Amino acid sequence: MKLLPLQIVVIGGGAAGFFGAIACAEANPQAQVTLIEASRQPLAKVLISGGGRCNVTHACFEPKNLVQNYPRGGKALLGAFSRFQPLDTIAWFAAHGVNLKTEADGRMFPITDRSETIAECLIKAAFTAKIELQIGTPVTAVTRQNEGFEILLKSGETKKCDHLLLATGSSLAGYKIARELGHHIQPPVPSLFTFNITDSQLRELAGISVNSVNIRLSGTGKTPLQQTGPLLITHWGISGPAVLKLSAWGARILHENRYQGKLIINWLPNLQQEEVRKRLLVVKEEWGKKAIALHRGVDLPHRLWQYIITRSHITTEDRWATISNKTLNQLVQEITQGEYLITGKGAFKEEFVTCGGVNLKEVNFKTMESKIVPGLHFAGEILDIDGVTGGFNFQSAWTTASLAGQAMVIQD
Repeated sequence: MKLLPLQIVVIGGGAAGFFGAIACAEANPQAQVTLIEASRQPLAKVLISGGGRCNVTHACFEPKNLVQNYPRGGKALLGAFSRFQPLDTIAWFAAHGVNLKTEADGRMFPITDRSETIAECLIKAAFTAKIELQIGTPVTAVTRQNEGFEILLKSGETKKCDHLLLATGSSLAGYKIARELGHHIQPPVPSLFTFNITDSQLRELAGISVNSVNIRLSGTGKTPLQQTGPLLITHWGISGPAVLKLSAWGARILHENRYQGKLIINWLPNLQQEEVRKRLLVVKEEWGKKAIALHRGVDLPHRLWQYIITRSHITTEDRWATISNKTLNQLVQEITQGEYLITGKGAFKEEFVTCGGVNLKEVNFKTMESKIVPGLHFAGEILDIDGVTGGFNFQSAWTTASLAGQAMVIQD
C-alpha cells in the first residue's frame, strides 16, 4: 500500500462531499484535498433534514435488510454496505465527538437533537484534516487531461487534480459535468413527496392520523405498488411514512402519469375484509337502535369514521337496524378498499430527494470509480440511488463517500 502526495478535488459541499473529502484526507495525510462548493451555504440539506435534527442514519445493521429500503440502487449498495454501514457511521461520528441516539422507529439522530451538531462536526473534521474549502465557487466545466483533470471555475481560474470526486447531489450542473465526461444520466424525477387529493371533505380532517393503513397504487401491473404504515391527513391530501415510501417506490410511474392516479386505501389492514364485515354485523345486531355515526365497532378516529360512512351514503341520523346488506357491503368496501384520486404531488417539508442520476452500471461500487473515466469517482445523490425516509439517503451518502474518499488516495 502506497500513500502518494496526490492532488484531490471534491466538487459538492453537501454530506457526501464533506464525508468523502474527510475520508480522503484522513486516509492519506500527504494528499492535498480541496472541496469546492458552488453556494455560500455548505451542508444546506444536513441543516434542514429531520425537521432540523438531522436523521443521520437508521439502526438497520444487516446489509441484506438495509438494501430493502432503496427503491433504486439497493442491489449495487449490497457490497458497499458490507464495507461501510450504519455501525461504521455511528462509530465515525462517535470518534469525532458526536454520539447518536436511536428512536423507536429506528431513526438515528445526534443526542443534541440539533442538525448543527452534525454540520459543525463535519466542518471541524475538514479543518482538522487540512482540507482546503472553496465556498461560493461554481464550477463551469471539467476536462479530462492525460494525467488527471482540469477544472474551470466560474471566476475563470482553473484547478488541476489527479483524482476527482463528484458529489453534487441532484444539481443539474453536476449531471452536466458527468454527462460531458461520458456518463449516462437516468433522468431525475422527484421522490419522497406527499399526495394531493381534492376531496374537500377528506381535507377537512387535516391533522387526523392513523397508525397503520395499507395504500396501493391502482393499475401498476402484476406487481402492485403498496405500502403499510402510518398516514396523516393534511389540508392538501395525505402524508405520513406510508405515503412517502409509496411515492419513492412509485416515483417514475407517478411522474409518467403526471402525478394523477387512483389510490386504494385500506384503513384497517390488520383485519381481513370478512372480519370487518363480521364486526359491523355484531354492532348492527347489538346496537340496532343506535346511530351508526356514534357506534362504529371498529378502531378508527371518530371524525374519520363519520367521513367514511358519508362516502357510503349513510347519514348521521341513520340507525344500524335500518341499513340494508347492500349499504353494509358498501361500508365494508369503503373501509377496506376505498378509492381516492391523486391529483398532484406535494412537498416533503423542505427536503428534496430525487430518483435518477449517474447510471450505476458505469460505476465500480468497490471504489466508486467510474468505469468510463479513470480517476473520476462519485458519491451521494448524483448517483441513481435513492432511499425511503428514515436516514437511508444519508447512509448511502456516508457509505459511497467513504469508499470513494479512501480509494482515491490509497494505491495497492
